[in-house]
Amino acid sequence: MIVVHHLNNSRSQRVLWLLEELGVPYEVKRYQRNPATMLAPPELRQVHPLGKSPVIADGDVRVAESGAIIEHLIDTYGHGKLKPAPGTEDARRYTYWMHYAEGSAMSPLLMALVFARLPKGPMPFFVRPVAKGIAAKARSSFIEPNLRTHLDFIEGEIARRPWFAGDEMTGADIQMSFPVEAFAARGGLDASRPALWAWLQKIHARPAYRKALEVGGPFKLG
Repeated sequence: MIVVHHLNNSRSQRVLWLLEELGVPYEVKRYQRNPATMLAPPELRQVHPLGKSPVIADGDVRVAESGAIIEHLIDTYGHGKLKPAPGTEDARRYTYWMHYAEGSAMSPLLMALVFARLPKGPMPFFVRPVAKGIAAKARSSFIEPNLRTHLDFIEGEIARRPWFAGDEMTGADIQMSFPVEAFAARGGLDASRPALWAWLQKIHARPAYRKALEVGGPFKLG
């Protein structure tokens, strides 16, 4: 039985979605973020030294990192589903988006989160105006332009085909779901980018996606 070490409001939500798409039985071990710091609890360090989620235990095999987990599950249980045929253009696109999701897309999104929280953190009152000014300048001059560049790029790509790697949904769509959810929460994604917005509504409507939300609990990125 696969065990998913699941942290609320985290990347592990897409692992639950994948398992529902594959129809593979699994168990969920839940962990809750600290409501004040939003950090993962220390118990996760007993699962993996970095104390991050997701991590899965598949028998004697333990796998961390979303992309590695998605590839392991599809290769082990997919039986040809959710992954393009090797050597095809769709396969090259699949590999690209599997890496782009965390390697490129999440960098400006993480910066947006950090600089949004920076002025609200504990600090002497006389430093707060300086922190607010620095954060505002970073957002306007660097972070927000980068977010728009990525959104324009993704919008253009998904407008050309129904799914990220071609005509069929694949693990690349599951991997990309987290950054696209984050773009919708704090990166400026809305209906003004109709192709990507429609893709997001399409995955939300999938029965497996909805079932994963029932299993994993409320999913809201701030």
